[in-house]
Amino acid sequence: MSNWLQTNLPNVYKIGLTGPNGWLAATYTTLYMTIWAFLIGGFIGLLTGLFLVLTAPGGVLENRVVFHILDKITSVFRAVPFIILLFILAPVTFLLIKTNLGPTAAIVPLSVATFAFFTRQVQVVLSELDRGVIEAAQASGATSFDLIKVYLSEGLPDLIRVSTVTLISLVGETAMAGAIGGGGIGNVAISYGYNRFNHDVTWTATLLILLMIFSIQLLGDLLTRKVSHR
Repeated sequence: MSNWLQTNLPNVYKIGLTGPNGWLAATYTTLYMTIWAFLIGGFIGLLTGLFLVLTAPGGVLENRVVFHILDKITSVFRAVPFIILLFILAPVTFLLIKTNLGPTAAIVPLSVATFAFFTRQVQVVLSELDRGVIEAAQASGATSFDLIKVYLSEGLPDLIRVSTVTLISLVGETAMAGAIGGGGIGNVAISYGYNRFNHDVTWTATLLILLMIFSIQLLGDLLTRKVSHR
């Protein structure tokens, strides 16, 4: 196997499986940025999307001021291209992490991009829920906290589906995080593959990213089907 790699994929073999710049390290870095950015940005996005629905005109906790503030904040960050967001948030990143370089620093702009994207996804999902279910819960004397549980419970299958879409989008954004030294598979594809005309590296990195995306999609589909047949 080693001889085959040296002959057919010499640059891939040269990078190596282990070591600080090896394929395993690049894969770990991509997963590290993706998971943490989704946990942070996804949690904030879930709360924001939920409150956008609750405080919207006609919502169960209607509050036009809160709704418009949240809506405008989400729209602003959603409109800014991620590569620009990396540099706009550089002072905030430095304030929080004490550096603008590396995968941990990249988590800050990745989390903000995830928050804006996921917020809109959650808002759409929860806005399309059967209004009758919500009204029935209200009629039975449900508290605000009870109504939140109803929204999340009824929308769970679709929330898993949009979480899958968000994770897949996030994997792609980690490639651009290489612009601030974020590292990862995307950075290997660009820096060690495309920029150096090492096509075997580019295609191998692309294959790894595709495998990661297909795995996320498969897991998301399985979870969606499982909760849809409770």
